[in-house]
Amino acid sequence: MKIPDYSDVVRAHSRIAGVVHRTPLYSSESIDRITGGTLFFKCENFQKVGAFKFRGASNAVFSLSGEEAQKGVATHSSGNHAAALALAARMRNIPAYIVMPWTASEIKKKAVAGYGGIITYCEPTLAARESTLAKVVAETGATMIHPYDNLMVIAGQGTAAKEMIEDAGTFDIIMAPVGGGGLLSGTALSAKSLSPGARVIAAEPAGADDAFRSFYAGEIFPSVDPRTIADGLLTSLSERTFTIIMGKVDGIVTVSEEKIVEAMRMVWERMKIIIEPSSAVPLGAILEGKVDVAGVKTGIILSGGNVDLENLPF
Repeated sequence: MKIPDYSDVVRAHSRIAGVVHRTPLYSSESIDRITGGTLFFKCENFQKVGAFKFRGASNAVFSLSGEEAQKGVATHSSGNHAAALALAARMRNIPAYIVMPWTASEIKKKAVAGYGGIITYCEPTLAARESTLAKVVAETGATMIHPYDNLMVIAGQGTAAKEMIEDAGTFDIIMAPVGGGGLLSGTALSAKSLSPGARVIAAEPAGADDAFRSFYAGEIFPSVDPRTIADGLLTSLSERTFTIIMGKVDGIVTVSEEKIVEAMRMVWERMKIIIEPSSAVPLGAILEGKVDVAGVKTGIILSGGNVDLENLPF
């Protein structure tokens, strides 16, 4: 198992520079007053497909050899990774085979299809997703691109924090949400290289706290029956992401559903930008008093903005 390092992030950034958006950094005087800190928000909700996932997917797709790429790429995902991989593949003119549970939201199905993904539906269980994907890969010869347990994906995700530090200088605290750990791993690689004095802190829903428990126990606990509005943070850590997190992350905190919703609404109302619940988790941790940002400079990755407007929590 090869573990990426910061040099992989640098190479990823060069590879995807003309493909991904260099997203803006926003701040809010009113949120600074409420929290007592100086907060910078890296707006990956403005990324292509509306999420940071496009960085990792693009790096994975554009790093394939011509021979590998010809047969396409494949994954199983019901969320942002599916759309990201489909668009990255379309931009390289190769097929993307996406296995999705039939229970996936209509908006996600339409997004993947709209980006040219070739969808195979399956039962909504991990076993069904994995077995269906194995069959698709066997039939097509496509390269499987895991949503987070993939060196190129992790390196690509790390480019968001790299840009944030390049644009705003060093930070005292850098925060990201954590689910499977791809974004957090990449963020930590960039943070510890470019802003070594920064504490890297992840935030996770209290109803899906497997990364929190894994971090403090020193062993991976799988995500079992997670219950949270933050539907992008339901997956378990992999050995690869866990290894990076244990070596480079300073802490993981949990956040209540109430504070996730409060933070999401605060960003919508105060900053006038749309973020999804998973994006709101780090700010929720600050509002809940789990992370003290008073008097310090804090960078937060807003991971995405794909929201079902028919089912808002406020």
